[in-house]
Amino acid sequence: MILRLSLLSLLTLVLSSILFAEDQTVKAASFGFEPEEATAALQGAIDSGAAKVIVENMGKPWIVDKIRLASNQEIIFEKGVVVQAKRGAFHGRSDALFLADSLTNVTLTGPGATLKMWKEDYDDESQYKHSEWRHLLSFRSCSKVRIQGLILADSGGDGIYLGVTKGRVPCSDFVIKDVTCENNYRQGISVISARDLLIENCVLKNTGGTAPMAGIDFEPNHPSDELSNCVMRNCRSENNMGSGYIFSMRGLNAETKPVSIRIENCRAVGSRESLRIITNGESDQAGVRGTLDFVNCVFEGGRSGGLSITDKSAEAVKVRFVDCRIVNPATEKPETSPIELFSRATSTVDLGGIEFKNLVIDDPVKREAISYYDMGGGLGVHEVSGNFVLNGIAHEVTADSLSKTTIKTFLPYPTEGLRYELTRAISSQEAKKKARARLRGPSEWLIWGEAGQEMVFNVRITPVGKGAGVSVPIRLLSPSGKATKLKDAAAKGETAYTVAAEETGAYRIQVELKRWTTTITSGSRPVCLFSETGRFHFLGTTGEFFFWVPEGTAEFGVRLSGDGTGERVKATLKDPKGEVVMEKDNIASAQELVAHTDDGAQTGIWSVVLSKSSQYPMEDFSLRLLGVPPILAPSPESLLRPVK
Repeated sequence: MILRLSLLSLLTLVLSSILFAEDQTVKAASFGFEPEEATAALQGAIDSGAAKVIVENMGKPWIVDKIRLASNQEIIFEKGVVVQAKRGAFHGRSDALFLADSLTNVTLTGPGATLKMWKEDYDDESQYKHSEWRHLLSFRSCSKVRIQGLILADSGGDGIYLGVTKGRVPCSDFVIKDVTCENNYRQGISVISARDLLIENCVLKNTGGTAPMAGIDFEPNHPSDELSNCVMRNCRSENNMGSGYIFSMRGLNAETKPVSIRIENCRAVGSRESLRIITNGESDQAGVRGTLDFVNCVFEGGRSGGLSITDKSAEAVKVRFVDCRIVNPATEKPETSPIELFSRATSTVDLGGIEFKNLVIDDPVKREAISYYDMGGGLGVHEVSGNFVLNGIAHEVTADSLSKTTIKTFLPYPTEGLRYELTRAISSQEAKKKARARLRGPSEWLIWGEAGQEMVFNVRITPVGKGAGVSVPIRLLSPSGKATKLKDAAAKGETAYTVAAEETGAYRIQVELKRWTTTITSGSRPVCLFSETGRFHFLGTTGEFFFWVPEGTAEFGVRLSGDGTGERVKATLKDPKGEVVMEKDNIASAQELVAHTDDGAQTGIWSVVLSKSSQYPMEDFSLRLLGVPPILAPSPESLLRPVK
């Protein structure tokens, strides 16, 4: 009986401890701190349900594997505490040091405490599969969270990540204060979806490893994501390999809840660009609505530029700069203006909706303060206004002074229902000529097939930057429109295909790729580049490409654009006799090579030679065929043309 009473008393004590733990403060070390690994102790303290967990300074790091946080709990890291990721762990591509999913009322405080991982290990492909999501603090769909006073360093992803779970509920009622994010792999802070967010007195520095490498990146993934009542105040972003501040809102549209963001008394020092803003200019309804205000901010020493604003239609979010300053931007790149506005090749609406009020620009380089680059061609600028002072001289900003487009408008060449044929009889030697083009993103190609014979071709996927990549869906359309899903192409390297042709004609190979590049080759069949819109996005591609100018074509154009001021291309247009008709070098903003064919007298096979520009690097650039069939071939014998 005595023994039974003792066990009953012990059970009562344990139950009481559990029931009242939420009113208690516990010390993590009391759960069994071990210098070699303290995961069990720290996780045990969190799982106790205590309202407050104190992580003591043990004179040695707390070496832990993945830790899951809990609701209704404050964790206090004593001054001098170091929580260190267990080396050799975190092989999952989304493994985070501290993870919180759908939690509420979470507080992490620790002035003088450091949470850190092993960035250099995760970047070593001999040890880890590439990932950009090994975050230090990962919060998804959490509310009432406060993070204060911590140093967050050396992650394999972001210092702090604010995302969503499958329900896509935004993080809300968030405060990040007095935090330093240092030497993280992808971002200091990433904000995917947030409502009522305050980031104050924070330092975001030395980010580098995998793109975008910003101090902070506001980048929603889905139209249901939010950026509502987000405020940054008294923060500093410095010496990041990417931009100081990024607002990439292409994932949002006009149906999204309007954004409301205010950046106040913040500073960007010594990053690539000080600030990048990207929305969506594919239509009037593509860009998200709302406001994005910068008040009393300083953008200093951007290595590649000051302010960069891309695809910002006048209907999209209104951007204002009030009492801001740009200091010494891109001093070693005189071709780059302190403020650059871009409409990319995919844009269809004019750029606008930007106001500058009392902007001061201190620039030691003699150049235009604001430049507009029309990469797609034919787009202008409106609702861009305000005033600025450049090196002590006042100026007004007007849309008319920025829009200088002289691009000719062509009707698109109709491709629906077209069938194709070879322009010439093809020899076995010419068939072996390979299309060495690298097309970036989604692409289509044409391969010639003979009924009853096999089509053999290879699909090469080439990485752009770092990334593990995934297998790439490949689809084949027959000349009559029958769709066949082929095996996926390998994420990296070359995948071989052998397909029996049921019909004679041009088969369309469709590659569903996002940002890497595709090259398709065949040792026995002509392969051409194809695009219904006539637009081709190349990466580092040189050489001569041939296209067909049908009889009766009075004029046509080849439109080219680089990728900003730093990536340009040279193009030479040749007629059917091989004579040079026109040549342009160092192409950045959209330019056209327009040819008049004298009432069809010079129709036939023309070509465009793509080569490196004389003064600038050559990487991304776009080419668009206007008024002619949207097909490019590596040789005249490989070229396909519409059937008469």
